[in-house]
Amino acid sequence: MTVTTVTGPKGRLSPERRRRLAETLTDAALVPEVGQFAPAARVGFQVHFTEREADMMAISGRLLADAGPEADAMVIDVTVMDVTVMDGDWSQEVRTEVIQRALVAMPDACGLAEPSPAWWVTFRVIDEGSWGSRGTVLSVLSLLDSGVFTAEKAEAVRTALGA
Repeated sequence: MTVTTVTGPKGRLSPERRRRLAETLTDAALVPEVGQFAPAARVGFQVHFTEREADMMAISGRLLADAGPEADAMVIDVTVMDVTVMDGDWSQEVRTEVIQRALVAMPDACGLAEPSPAWWVTFRVIDEGSWGSRGTVLSVLSLLDSGVFTAEKAEAVRTALGA
């Protein structure tokens, strides 16, 4: 349902910070996506951490390796499946909420007072029927009766799909 990828310089995030981010970045998208805090829905959320050597990232046209210790660049990419069938639920307002929640999670987990201006969050969508797992192409319809979606959210998805 949702995959969040955090890409940053090698060694920037300790295992403890990654543990904290795995939880907070999951929660940043979980409630807006399913309509409620549902621990059972966590199985549909993944957080991936990608580290790059300082000479494999650049900011302001300079490699981080050359920019000095104050250089801090990270990208948080939130990829959401099934978004197009839930357009009413994934309005710009809700997308903004997810991005803002991710930007709050980052400094909290990193022990900073505020997000760095060099941390970017992107929000991407994968169309209904354009993702797969368990050896097949999946649909959000198969998840609606799992109990993790609110009745209102499930009904909105069914209506959007004409199901």
